[in-house]
Amino acid sequence: MPVSPYATTSPLIGITGQERFGHEVDRMPPFVGREPIEMFLSPYINSVVASGGTPVLLSRRSNPESVIEKLDGLLLAGGEDVDPRRYGSTPTLNSTPFDVGRDGFEIGLVGAAIARGVPILGVCRGAQLLNVARGGTLIAHLSPSEGESHSYAGYPGTHRSQQLQIASDTQLFDIFGPEVAVNSYHHQAVDSLGDGLRVAAVARDGITEAIELVGHDVLGVQWHPEMFGGDPVFSWLVRKASQFATAFPRAEAPIHA
Repeated sequence: MPVSPYATTSPLIGITGQERFGHEVDRMPPFVGREPIEMFLSPYINSVVASGGTPVLLSRRSNPESVIEKLDGLLLAGGEDVDPRRYGSTPTLNSTPFDVGRDGFEIGLVGAAIARGVPILGVCRGAQLLNVARGGTLIAHLSPSEGESHSYAGYPGTHRSQQLQIASDTQLFDIFGPEVAVNSYHHQAVDSLGDGLRVAAVARDGITEAIELVGHDVLGVQWHPEMFGGDPVFSWLVRKASQFATAFPRAEAPIHA
């Protein structure tokens, strides 16, 4: 029987969002045009609910450590490029607009979650942010003319344009087995790995498509599983969050060195 998303045992999954201004959103009244608006994409929320979790929308105005103390799991959503100065690089002509406030908030969440053992799932930007938070670097831009293009913007979101090879002895292998077909909507990728991270899956051209933190329930995927609805990686996150909540009630969750 499916787990009710409203059951008292449903784990609390924090979801990060984006910030825009009122004038960027259709049908907003003119007087809020200059006001900041925090936005959360429904496919992430729906995916958590469908997997039996309770979504908690995380405002960047919150203290990351205080937030993590109240959560059972963390979902780092997709979005704009991570500020390249975070990993010792500089912007390029292909860079998107940056959101340094979001970067700082999410890096704080990652550090606090790993310290407490709270499971993490990073999606696209979320996987890249996870790598940067651990001291890794990113490839600034993947040229469509070199190797396999990863920015298949012409396809619908559910089109599985790439076949990935998954490393054995990884949590991702336990979820999907040796390979999985995924969509692809990114122009950056993981370059050098951050501390404790390992490659969990690669595309046919060798680009890293998933990473894991060794010894922790921390997974980053470069594709967009929220577009598929009910994707197994969300079931993985909710299951791990449920285990964490059972083993360590929020008032008793451990602080790891």
